[in-house]
Amino acid sequence: MSNGWVLPDEVLRDAPAYTPRPGELADLELLLTGAYAPLTGFMTRADLVSVSRRGRLADDTPWQVPVTLQVPSALAQGFDPRDPARRALVLTDGEGAPAAALDVVDVWSVREGVAGVGGQVQRLGDGGHGPFQRLRRSPEEVRALLPPGRVLGVIADRPLHRPQLAQIAHAARTLAAHLLVMIPVGEGGVGGLAPEALVRAIFAARDRMPPATLVAVPLSHRRDEISDALLRARVSAAYGVTHLLSTGEMLSGAGLRVLVPRELAYDNRDGQWRWRDDIPPRNRRLALTQGEIDDLLDRGFPLPEWHTPPAVAKELARARPPRRHRGLVVFLTGLSGSGKSTIARGLADALRENGDRTVTLLDGDVVRRELSAGLGFSKADRDLNVRRIGWVASEIARHRGVGICCPIAPYAAARVTAREMALAAGAGFMLVHVATPLEVCEQRDRKGLYARARAGLLTGMTGIDDPYEVPTDADLVLDTTDLSVADAVEAVLHHLTETGWVELKIPSA
Repeated sequence: MSNGWVLPDEVLRDAPAYTPRPGELADLELLLTGAYAPLTGFMTRADLVSVSRRGRLADDTPWQVPVTLQVPSALAQGFDPRDPARRALVLTDGEGAPAAALDVVDVWSVREGVAGVGGQVQRLGDGGHGPFQRLRRSPEEVRALLPPGRVLGVIADRPLHRPQLAQIAHAARTLAAHLLVMIPVGEGGVGGLAPEALVRAIFAARDRMPPATLVAVPLSHRRDEISDALLRARVSAAYGVTHLLSTGEMLSGAGLRVLVPRELAYDNRDGQWRWRDDIPPRNRRLALTQGEIDDLLDRGFPLPEWHTPPAVAKELARARPPRRHRGLVVFLTGLSGSGKSTIARGLADALRENGDRTVTLLDGDVVRRELSAGLGFSKADRDLNVRRIGWVASEIARHRGVGICCPIAPYAAARVTAREMALAAGAGFMLVHVATPLEVCEQRDRKGLYARARAGLLTGMTGIDDPYEVPTDADLVLDTTDLSVADAVEAVLHHLTETGWVELKIPSA
């Protein structure tokens, strides 16, 4: 793939637009900045086949990891790689602003409804928006800032506590190297920590580091650790890194020397971090695990100063407040007539009485009328309806409110998406399966839907001629056959209280 091409304005004006998924947007930015050099666009089929067989692109350039873009098949049908006027695609960012143009030179089917497209990309617009744009320097800009000599690279994909800072200081001192800290801001985060919160936490530890350059890099995680490690090594090399300090599984895929740190421990005798084997067990404290750190933050306990610098702890406490002060999505799913809407209303009333947070009830029928008017009951429309509910609920929870949802939500994939959106917003997610049996729901049949479905007057009825995928990941299961509304609400409140999401001020009963 070669650089230097430009799509004509008249072609771009008529080109369709598409917003890639977050991971693809991260890849796009790395392509545009040259961090994926010599790659200059999304791979074609020939590239993908060659990479899988030989670890090289079709033109024999060494490259080991697929970098692809997938689009809906309906969109891909409009491209003709043989016609320059019908092969431009405008790629937009998450807010719909043009970010780049793709010259579609190859189109192929990936699976039903999804196609792959490949070709070179060119930047459009002013280079993007969002927090800490000033830190998103290109590899060329960063290399110009680095002093001559060795450069120790660290990919800080989680906050830096005292053990990591001690490892970094030791490696930089041993190598006599300048430190380059690369902060991944591609998507999501670790432990519900948003990328901008991660940046703040890393900067809070800057006074504990050797002389360093900090840069935000739009890296996102691959599905397998080897691909992840190979791409991170390549990107690090593009930014001028000569030695890479591993923070997990890491392979050298770009001529870098990868340093694997030894395990440190805290020495109670003088408050220093040393190699674990150099400290007698009775005087040794091991570093906290990520689970222990999350648990302390979730319960509102301070992180111990022997483990975490106070400035870092302060940023983490701001970004991950105690559960009782954090946003929450309570998602009730079940058959029509199972009792989920009645439980949701009772839960909303109880939480409003408590007064800790704002509470919004997203009832299935109301959402269908106000948010999803025009949608039918096909699988695609049902998934879209649940996705809309999940998005609204996650935005409520992002601002530390409680969003209570009670759609039927018959398909597992859509429920997983709702959970992922809530977690990405830094909120909690509780899935309640109201598992009232079908025969009980049919006996209730307050809306007459089951009777119409059994008579053949209604199609697509969940539980009759459309499946309900029983949740395997529910946090709480309720069967309202013999359970009163008050007891069901009490069960949900008990779970929320026990897990720290709610602190009841007024007894619920």
